[in-house]
Amino acid sequence: MAVVSDSIRRARPLLGTFVEIEVVGATRSVTDVAIDAAFDAIDEVHRLMSFHEPHSDVSRLNQDACIRPTRVDPWTFQVLETATELYRLTDRVFDVTIAPALQAMGLLPRLRGDPVLSRNARFADAIELLPGNMVRFRSAGVTIDLGGIAKGFAVDRAVDVLCGLGIATGMVNAGGDLRVFGEPRMIHLRDPRDPGRSLCRIDVVDDALASTALRFDLIDGVRSGHSAVIEPSTHRPAGSIDGVTVRAPSCMIADALTKVVMISASDSGGLLEHYKASALLIGTDGDLQITSDWHHAVHLAA
Repeated sequence: MAVVSDSIRRARPLLGTFVEIEVVGATRSVTDVAIDAAFDAIDEVHRLMSFHEPHSDVSRLNQDACIRPTRVDPWTFQVLETATELYRLTDRVFDVTIAPALQAMGLLPRLRGDPVLSRNARFADAIELLPGNMVRFRSAGVTIDLGGIAKGFAVDRAVDVLCGLGIATGMVNAGGDLRVFGEPRMIHLRDPRDPGRSLCRIDVVDDALASTALRFDLIDGVRSGHSAVIEPSTHRPAGSIDGVTVRAPSCMIADALTKVVMISASDSGGLLEHYKASALLIGTDGDLQITSDWHHAVHLAA
């Protein structure tokens, strides 16, 4: 008789973080095969969408798509479709062509000469999605980075693999971008100013969570916050709030919406409703704002 395990958890360094996969209630042989396949799916997303990998779809687009239409993997095309939709729905706040600004700030490596794309150029005018998973850039200055959405997409693909192989309960966690399926899970949210302190506990049931926060460093005895989320219209770091956590049906959407809410804060209500998502905002004074549809699932720390 096959032995059913209570819980098996494995972790690997992927996507610039540690990815943890946990499976509950399956036989060891089934679990091992499923977890290996889920890690393979995450590794494939990294191979396709990394800004740093020279042969990734993203690198090929940044090199060639301004010269000729370039074919990409269906997964990459799907992420670009979602990015395009988000760009339009957020009035240009979510913009994967922000890469030149990230390069100028040293947050991404500079791979070629100075970009010429204006910060006011419209995404829809810069990138064209064509039939057959073909992509064309309309300007030589376009450089894209999918770092604000691809990690969540990778989590979703891993969950799809696990479920497709018969896993009924588990969790995939990529450095805080996570998705739970099967049984409910309690997730602890930590204070970005004091990572040793829990702000609240969040009930998660067949949903995804993603978080973005300022990074706080101690400089001359004073804590200083720094954001890697860049406001596209100004090319300056977002800083109106200290952090945000978004709950959504998919981790790709949750991952992307954290950047939008980090920039737009309380003006994001309509967008959250559109994607059936909820948000928790951490103010600069430490106060929490929770969307009204999510209060029942968030339990503040004592």
